[in-house]
Amino acid sequence: MRPAEAGATFPASAGRILDLQTVWMIGGRSSMIRYIIRRVLLMIPILLGVIIVVFTINFFSESSPAITILGATATPEKVAQVEHELGLDRPYLEQLGNYLLNLITKFDLGNSYVYKTPVVKLIAARLPSTVKIGLMGVLLSIVIGIPLGVLAAVKQYSVFDYGATLLSVILSAVPSFWLALMLITTFSVNLGWLPVSGVGTWKHYVLPVISVAIGPIAMITRMTRSSMLEVIRQDYIRTARAKGLSEGNVVFHHVLQNGLIPVATIVGMMIGISMTGAIIVETIFNIPGLGTLMNSSISSKDYITVQGCVLICAFIVTSMNLLTDIAYAIIDPRIKAQYTASSGGRKREEKAETPKEGGDAA
Repeated sequence: MRPAEAGATFPASAGRILDLQTVWMIGGRSSMIRYIIRRVLLMIPILLGVIIVVFTINFFSESSPAITILGATATPEKVAQVEHELGLDRPYLEQLGNYLLNLITKFDLGNSYVYKTPVVKLIAARLPSTVKIGLMGVLLSIVIGIPLGVLAAVKQYSVFDYGATLLSVILSAVPSFWLALMLITTFSVNLGWLPVSGVGTWKHYVLPVISVAIGPIAMITRMTRSSMLEVIRQDYIRTARAKGLSEGNVVFHHVLQNGLIPVATIVGMMIGISMTGAIIVETIFNIPGLGTLMNSSISSKDYITVQGCVLICAFIVTSMNLLTDIAYAIIDPRIKAQYTASSGGRKREEKAETPKEGGDAA
């Protein structure tokens, strides 16, 4: 009989290290995969709900898409003919079922009534501008918001702390469209430093990115400050200072490393929110993105295009929330410990039950 089978003992520390490594490499990884699968499955009812709500609104709207195609002077007979050709005279459930079937099997969002082009192609041509503005806005908010929050927490109750807190409150209350109009009036109309609208050079993106970033800057600043203050009050921070570590070492290697974990969650959510928030800003600055496409489609009652744009926006937001949850589960030791503990418990139970089943069989 081998020593392991005879019940050989090992040092407790060595056994714990071996158990944690084995559990995380095997059990923790499988638990993470199951967690990701559950989160992906939760996206399905959310997106399905968005589709049903938007489709229902479009279906029961007073204006017919056939009138959008033919014009307001079209005769009722011609309108009825176009509705029959497009399948718009069929029952609600049949139209919804056909739309879902085409979406799932072909990723077909339909054809635009106004542009006479597949909605997927329209969105694919406009989406890069929206993504570019949204990501640059989030990057700017991270570069400004995190340092402001860290300095406000380190210099708590100072003039800088009060100023940063007051500034974040004011910025969070400013609507992005109002700020965009004020920026255009100041830097484009009065000073003439930056272009009013359009795309082309880097100057065209300055004002839209600032308009998108203002809200996230305020939120990230406040979140960073509160998270840093919570970590600073922990016992291990006082222990690190008692051991003689410099204040900079304590802040950057202990406080900041643990305090930014909740901030990472906010940043991930801000990416999705900023991309959808850029839609309003795009309309103001006349940038050819999802915003202008959705606005023109609403004005022209091109409901099929509006429906596709809303679905893509919902997919972006839910996808960024999914990635945020996954990143949070990976970087947060507390969440990781839950996976290792649950996986380790199941494995210990399986090992305890195996000899018993063998004995019964014997």
